[in-house]
Amino acid sequence: MSRIRAAFENGKAFIAFVTCGDPDLSTTAAVIHAAVENGADLIELGIPFSDPTAEGPVIQGANVRALRGGVTTDQIFALVMELRQDIKVPMVFMTYANVVFSYGAKKFLSTCREVGINGLILPDLPFEEKEEFLPVCHENGVDLISLVAPTSKNRIAMIAREAEGFLYLVSSLGVTGMRNEITTDLTSIVEVVRQNTDLPCAIGFGISTPEQAKKMADLSDGAIVGSAIIKILEKYGKDAPKYVGEYVRSMKEGMI
Repeated sequence: MSRIRAAFENGKAFIAFVTCGDPDLSTTAAVIHAAVENGADLIELGIPFSDPTAEGPVIQGANVRALRGGVTTDQIFALVMELRQDIKVPMVFMTYANVVFSYGAKKFLSTCREVGINGLILPDLPFEEKEEFLPVCHENGVDLISLVAPTSKNRIAMIAREAEGFLYLVSSLGVTGMRNEITTDLTSIVEVVRQNTDLPCAIGFGISTPEQAKKMADLSDGAIVGSAIIKILEKYGKDAPKYVGEYVRSMKEGMI
């Protein structure tokens, strides 16, 4: 059974996204510890990429800062290995197909297995092309996590039937970023998902307040938050872990 399921076993899951290396890897480690200690059920680790097409300005900025700091994929693997000494919650990578290709898919996925990464999210990988990565993911026990967007429409059922780990529901069109309100008809999307799979689904893109997180968690099995956490990192830099911890706790409590 997928390790990722564990994130959804204690009620609604709070999923925290962090860009590795922003502003440096030791801060990343401290932020992840703070998030987990304050209730994060699953951690999404962003591997920085020079052209992150799915990201809004906040996460793009984090990518730029991390790359400027010289962070490498190998350093991120070493970070995960270190985190795994005491972090038990599932962890997944979110990055772009090019990062995996340039590293070498076989080597990338076997290293994921060695360090304890449970899943992989590639927002620029079309569902129809996932076979490029699926066999090597399966060989290494890594779930290839599918995204469902409001534009997926008649493909939602098919994506849901073949999904693994959890299903990432994109709340709105466009790129990541905080939004004042989420207007997509998510209820009908979740309905189609529920008819086609018993995998948990979580909603991301645009969630920043406890009220939004509760609303999304009531509809689905969890809420994914990235830009709001990155904003705290942007503001406080190396002092961010304490503030991220407080923020995660308020979000998790707000979802109950």
